[in-house]
Amino acid sequence: MSNPRLAQLNRRLPGLRVLAEAGDLEHYGRDWTRRWTPAPLAIALPDTVEEVQAVVRWANDERVAVVPSGGRTGLSGGAVAANGELVLSLERMNRVLDFNAVDRTLTVQPGMILQQVHEAAHEHGLVYPVDFAARGSCSIGGNIATNAGGIRVIRHGNTREWIAGLKVVAGNGELLELNRGLIKNSSGYDFRQLMIGSEGTLGIVVEATLKLTEPPPPSRVMLLALPDMGALMEVFALFRARLALQAFEFFTDVALQHVLAHGAQRAIEGNHPYYVVAEFDAADERQQEAALVAFERALEQGWVSDGVIAQSEAQAAALWRLREGITESLAPRRPYKNDVSVRVSAVPGFLEEMQALLANEYPGIEVVWFGHIGDGNLHINVLRPDDLAEAAFIAQCEQVTRLLAATLQRHGGSISAEHGIGLVKRAYLASTRSAAEIALMQGVRKVFDPHGILNPGKLFEAD
Repeated sequence: MSNPRLAQLNRRLPGLRVLAEAGDLEHYGRDWTRRWTPAPLAIALPDTVEEVQAVVRWANDERVAVVPSGGRTGLSGGAVAANGELVLSLERMNRVLDFNAVDRTLTVQPGMILQQVHEAAHEHGLVYPVDFAARGSCSIGGNIATNAGGIRVIRHGNTREWIAGLKVVAGNGELLELNRGLIKNSSGYDFRQLMIGSEGTLGIVVEATLKLTEPPPPSRVMLLALPDMGALMEVFALFRARLALQAFEFFTDVALQHVLAHGAQRAIEGNHPYYVVAEFDAADERQQEAALVAFERALEQGWVSDGVIAQSEAQAAALWRLREGITESLAPRRPYKNDVSVRVSAVPGFLEEMQALLANEYPGIEVVWFGHIGDGNLHINVLRPDDLAEAAFIAQCEQVTRLLAATLQRHGGSISAEHGIGLVKRAYLASTRSAAEIALMQGVRKVFDPHGILNPGKLFEAD
């Protein structure tokens, strides 16, 4: 290795796999944002906890920044390495370590893909209920780093609800064992929860003990067409009161057109401005009848203009594709993304202001939005026109995001619901967190990572 730092790393860890070819640097140095030119020092691929510790200790000695890396499906620039950092990819640490039938826990390495976690739980007749469209490529370590939510938060909550214990390598190379899978543990600060959502700035997750649960009861999936935005919360309130909801997802006609163009099949004839995919428990005739009664009530009130209930698993999957296929269908356009949240009760007022803001600030620009209405989370995708230079487009979007952040602040919301802050949103952190909170967060970081080598530049503007 011609680089003296890498040569020194090789001498200290001769068995460590290190990549430094241009193609590898580009592949591992970026995430789905594609906004920064990858420029990492190299890619380290450890396959043991001890190797992770040794790499972090070397980085401390050499003052080399380290970017932890999982599936790199993030949308906030949290896994970008653009300034000579060492990318620490955990993809080789991808095994199941233990299943405990009594505790109903599954202990895994951080590089396991979420879909593989689901399959491993299923082998034991249980489920890990956190789920989202990127399940086939995102890693459990990345899910933990961003406290990922997804499509079933309304029933099961975010990732942090399902983490029984963690092993984490702190910024000084020390291995921390956090909570040890305990259900009750009132012995001081819960550093496990502190690590969840910290975006790799406090430590590197090297092992996770996940809680599992019983499979959900049989369910049915319904697609609803809505005549206007005002009906959205009316339908949600009605369905939540009468059904045991597993998911309640919303998207616009603009989003639907992109998914249809990407190969999905239309399920409801005609054009409607808004749509909802709802999944609900349907273990018996009573629950199924309740869904039909709720739909008829919504129809009578004019809150719904049409609807369809899946009659098979294949039809249910086809309906879900209309929602889950949105991000994939937009990916070739490299949209500028906002991922925001407000309290569910604040959704109507926020939606009204947000709609007016987007219409005013993006004239002639296509905006695609959808969301997890049941938990107050909205995803906004802005598509760059062909005749607008990327730099000018990003500048315009950032100006709108500042206005959006101010709107969120008035409604007590968050600039990041589930994608993290990363590089993309760090300038807007103060709209969600007070100056006192940010100062405390920076102080906590210095305790766990004294030399600031872990994912610097992410989360905070001044690192």
